[in-house]
Amino acid sequence: MQSADCELNDKQEGYRKYRYYIHPDAAVTMKKNKAKASSNTEKEFVFEFRAGKHNCVLKVPLQLPVQENISDLHGRLMLLHKIPCYLESELKNSLSSFVEKETILDYDREAELALQRLTTGDVDVNKLTSAWTRSYVETTLEHARPEEPSWDEDFANVYHELIHSPASDTLLNLEHNYFVSISELISERDMEIKKLQERQAAEMDKVMHELGNTLSDQDVNAVASQHFDAQQVLENKWASELKQVTGIQKHEYQDWVVKLHQDLQKSNNSSKINEEIKVQPSQLSEAADLGARMFEEQPQLEESFTIHLGAQLKTMHNLRLVRADVLDFCKHRRHGSSGAKLRRLQTALSLYSFSLCGLVLLVDNRVNSYSGIKRDFATVAKECTDFHFPCLEEQLEEVQQVVLYARAQRSSKHKDQPETQKNGGDDKSKNVERNPSNILPGEFYITRHSNLSEVHAVFHLCVDDNVRSGNITARDPAIMGLRNILKVCCTHDITTVTIPLLLVHDMSEEMTIPWCLKRAELVFKCVKGFMMEMASWDGGVSRTVQFLVPKTISEEMFYQLSNMLPQIFRVSSTLTLTSKH
Repeated sequence: MQSADCELNDKQEGYRKYRYYIHPDAAVTMKKNKAKASSNTEKEFVFEFRAGKHNCVLKVPLQLPVQENISDLHGRLMLLHKIPCYLESELKNSLSSFVEKETILDYDREAELALQRLTTGDVDVNKLTSAWTRSYVETTLEHARPEEPSWDEDFANVYHELIHSPASDTLLNLEHNYFVSISELISERDMEIKKLQERQAAEMDKVMHELGNTLSDQDVNAVASQHFDAQQVLENKWASELKQVTGIQKHEYQDWVVKLHQDLQKSNNSSKINEEIKVQPSQLSEAADLGARMFEEQPQLEESFTIHLGAQLKTMHNLRLVRADVLDFCKHRRHGSSGAKLRRLQTALSLYSFSLCGLVLLVDNRVNSYSGIKRDFATVAKECTDFHFPCLEEQLEEVQQVVLYARAQRSSKHKDQPETQKNGGDDKSKNVERNPSNILPGEFYITRHSNLSEVHAVFHLCVDDNVRSGNITARDPAIMGLRNILKVCCTHDITTVTIPLLLVHDMSEEMTIPWCLKRAELVFKCVKGFMMEMASWDGGVSRTVQFLVPKTISEEMFYQLSNMLPQIFRVSSTLTLTSKH
């Protein structure tokens, strides 16, 4: 325990010394680095002051260099030794001056010792100069290497400039032309696979009819294996062909966009470019008319609301309640109607902007596109070439690598925890222990797209069967996942987000009217709270939140949910102004 001496000087009674103990915090201690433990030195701070008729001396040992806050040390000295308040500024100034002076002297002593080692040859001059040069180059901006131009960034700038120019019509028509080509190729694939399946089904019926007479179970298994292999070969063939075609389309499209941008920079070719822009739509009109007869748009119900949230500084938001299929926001229309073209134009205009659109897709814990809604979404994403971002398969592969790395980091931290904490987290990590590439309920991964109808980013939110029960709370992983998704939207300029209101994409028998009303009320209230948090996340930016309900829900249920929304959110009321006569 550190101590200090206080000497009281009295001329009549002589010198009397009093010893008292200082709290250990009064002495500034420094965490010593093992490599530099010998460089720490101890100095004694002496402060003389007068208290009444007595001359007092305060002595405190300090270790240099001092890394603790001087104000904190000063406050403890004032409190522990009951130093008069009129000496507060004097003590602080004296302490600061002492620390500054002794620190400089300590650094000077270290520098002198380093120079002595250099002159005596204890230190290699070449290694020292190399280390200094490397440190200076790595930390000085003027010596930093210039960033190499990225093709993706250059193409994004070129595309953003062209889509906001008269050439936007040409770009959209070219993209639609590529879309029709891929759609026709997919139709041919589906037709060929269907014919193969029909032929195999007829062959299997004949085999099953002869089972027990001329054929055995082994023969049936052999035929089934042949059918499976033939189907796999055909699917792989078409997958390879589609991948090759989309790669060619992406390369041609990017080269054409860059060439068009270069031509637009030349004033002497402006007339030729204008003719090209005007001629391009007429070449695609026949394909568009053909697609119009193949597609009929299904009607959907929707209600729109304007709300204000916030205690003092209110922010206006737009809310929409929509009854539709979740993939309707992703599918392109194969007809030439103005509505489909306007949606495509709006998505293209905001692709490289601060007003992106997001969609929440409820998936299982496996990061792939092999089954369920994930397979349907992957099918839609393959119908049109993505000219700006990697394809869905490449993005999912990257997500799988990130998940494996995150699980490895989490498991290493889990090993370092005490046994009591490990036992508490066993139930949560059972699924991860079985397969570390799976994600947990409430976690999500994001994919970027430029080839979807109304969406730029898709949040793949992991949910389990618990969302189909009626007893989830505001702390459920799915609800907390929505909160984290909204936070990502705030930090990454996603101003429009579509959320499944019932946390399901399809209705089932257990989802009765009371179940739907209870679930909708929970999601409405939680999302309202999350939106109020947005003001602290992004400073209060106006956003659009779309609540999506399955398309199989009844109109009566839809309008009950529509009537519930204004009761939970503060909907802006209209005012009718009349003039006085």
